[in-house]
Amino acid sequence: MRPEPATTTTTSTTPPGAAGGGTPKRGGFASATVPRHLARGAVGFGMLAGSLALLPVTGPASLLLAPIGLVALRGCPMCWAIGLVETVSAGRLRRSCTNGSCELRRA
Repeated sequence: MRPEPATTTTTSTTPPGAAGGGTPKRGGFASATVPRHLARGAVGFGMLAGSLALLPVTGPASLLLAPIGLVALRGCPMCWAIGLVETVSAGRLRRSCTNGSCELRRA
């Protein structure tokens, strides 16, 4: 019977996206730029408002604008707001971890 090879496991104390060069990691709701994110918000909120405002004029057909607005907002108005915060703060803070202690610093 052969002895099994010894296995060692190593754990990294550096979290993903920590300081180490490269581009900053953006959140899942962030856009590439703030103007692009604001444009998405204008389209999304405009479509949602339009779907309700046009309801007396065009009837239930105006509700077809609502899904387009939700797609532009990436799900909901709160998702858009979270994305705005992520877009504005992308690249401004860096997390650095040394000796088991992590802290946020300005980039």
